[in-house]
Amino acid sequence: MYVSVSVSVSEAGAAAAKYLRKPVTVVPAPISHNKSFISFGAARPPPPPPPPPSCSMICGCTKTPVGGDVFSVTSSSGSDFDYLGESTKGDLNLNLDHLHSLVAIDGQSTLEGPIEEVAWMEAEEAENLLQHLGIPNPSSSRYSPRGIFCSRTLNLRSISAIGYDMDYTLMHYNVMAWEGRAYDYCMDNLRKVGFPVDGLAFDPDLVIRGLVIDKEKGNLVKADRFGYIKRAMHGTKMLSTRAVSEIYGRELVDLRKESRWEFLNTLFSVSEAVAYMQMVDRLDDGTITGELGPLDYKGLYKAVGKALFRAHVEGQLKSEIMSKPELFVEPDPELPLALLDQKEAGKKLLLITNSDYHYTDKMMQHSFNRFLPNDMGWRDLFDIVIVSARKPEFFQMSHPMYEVVTGEGLMRPCFKAQTGGLYSGGSAQMVENSLNIHGDEILYVGDHIYTDVSQSKLHLRWRTALICRELEEEYRALIRSRAHRASLIELINQKEVVGDLFNQLRLALQRRTKGRPAQTLAATNMDDQELTECMQKLLIVMQRLDEKIATMLEADGELFNKRWGFLSRAGLWDKSHLMRQIEKYADIYTSRVSNFLHYTPFMYFRSQEQTLAHDSYNHSKFNGSAAVENNK
Repeated sequence: MYVSVSVSVSEAGAAAAKYLRKPVTVVPAPISHNKSFISFGAARPPPPPPPPPSCSMICGCTKTPVGGDVFSVTSSSGSDFDYLGESTKGDLNLNLDHLHSLVAIDGQSTLEGPIEEVAWMEAEEAENLLQHLGIPNPSSSRYSPRGIFCSRTLNLRSISAIGYDMDYTLMHYNVMAWEGRAYDYCMDNLRKVGFPVDGLAFDPDLVIRGLVIDKEKGNLVKADRFGYIKRAMHGTKMLSTRAVSEIYGRELVDLRKESRWEFLNTLFSVSEAVAYMQMVDRLDDGTITGELGPLDYKGLYKAVGKALFRAHVEGQLKSEIMSKPELFVEPDPELPLALLDQKEAGKKLLLITNSDYHYTDKMMQHSFNRFLPNDMGWRDLFDIVIVSARKPEFFQMSHPMYEVVTGEGLMRPCFKAQTGGLYSGGSAQMVENSLNIHGDEILYVGDHIYTDVSQSKLHLRWRTALICRELEEEYRALIRSRAHRASLIELINQKEVVGDLFNQLRLALQRRTKGRPAQTLAATNMDDQELTECMQKLLIVMQRLDEKIATMLEADGELFNKRWGFLSRAGLWDKSHLMRQIEKYADIYTSRVSNFLHYTPFMYFRSQEQTLAHDSYNHSKFNGSAAVENNK
């Protein structure tokens, strides 16, 4: 799977010489290094497949060596900015001294003429060769659950270093297994201090990432991008739309108020949220006795959080996982190869994790070593490894750095990281100074919106990528929901048309009672009985439509989660609060790191057009702006 690839004209000349079915002459004059770009892979019906390309079809000049001094790479000092504001650092250029080796047949140059015609021809040739190579159409990833989706334009060629989180990023845990055991340890700790937990079981479908705990009211809520609450659950019972409006009609979710709101940033939040909501039920029904002291919902949240924290600190959970990693980790054979491509492309690879050394080493060995070639180990992939990083403070302030010098984990203080080193603690600024790479030359990839993505961007201006495994399931659920959503939108559009007429007749009736003429002569001439009967009929139709639409809206998204609907949406058209956070802080987002394997380390990700409410010229009535709710 590939997205639309754009390269500089200098790259296009080199690509043409290598990939066109006929050799061509490249004319030096039109070439503008690093400044102009051609888009490959425009959407159109594919041409009939030509025969498999021969060697002469693939290379215009058999005497020209691959690479060598034919190409040059734009350095940091020689870089500029392209028309999208991205650095041209890392762009590949064709040295003009070698242009004479590209000779056209019959003396014709296929790169002469209007660029629109040249680009169309080049794109067709590129698509043909991609097909012969067995590589999917570049635009196909936009329609794939394993695509990499772009919120802010990102040129991977200009990235010098890529940092990775480990848990739920470089390795994905089986949520039922990992979070289920975390839940079990949490409940055991609650039982030890007197909480009634018998009969409770882990239910991963009770919550999803991106929800917000209201610690004051014992509720779990789903908010839209503006912070308005659309769905809510008290304990384990979903609240009605009326109840949600009565409780939160004048309130917005404000994540800055940490004493009240707790955002579920990551899959690690699942076990805690499930335990808390179940204990809210026990507090409400009086099962939790006064022997534990006076408890409100906020105090209960602290007790659950403390019990889960003990499960992590005491080490029993991680010891169990280390002893049998195959029960908890879902292997991904493509992942190490994706990182190997990046390393061989000259990227500095960093591992920055909050996990300790022993756990990190054990889990990375299990997840990586068996899939690497030539007896490579996981440490060979990374230029710098930092364990016990203490994120988000790692991005916010400076902490002492220690070098891990023995396999047992013994450490000594140090002030600068060296290539190939293994370290504990430290800070992001130390990493930048050690590599002499700063700011937007570094891409950081993690699964936690706050700890990994927002803080590295806000404090250091690193480029960011979010890993959200649930995207794959949501994408498939959205595909299966297309018929349901189409029917729902059609009903809403019908309600809008009927409602428009009803409102006009209502206004005509209002004017008539005041002795004024209606909006038009025809409306003015309607007799009273005709006007009244028409309004009655329309009102009945709208009421029946409302009942049907309400039921269908409640069911929208249930193929992903029956309680909360889709991860990225709040309502039929609006984005969820989670999606707003992703768009704000993550330049790109995807379901797993191995999706990079289906692109190249030289990919130029371009963000898509962002539609506005007044972009009516670009949307049909069927799938466009939200219908206006009609007053009755």
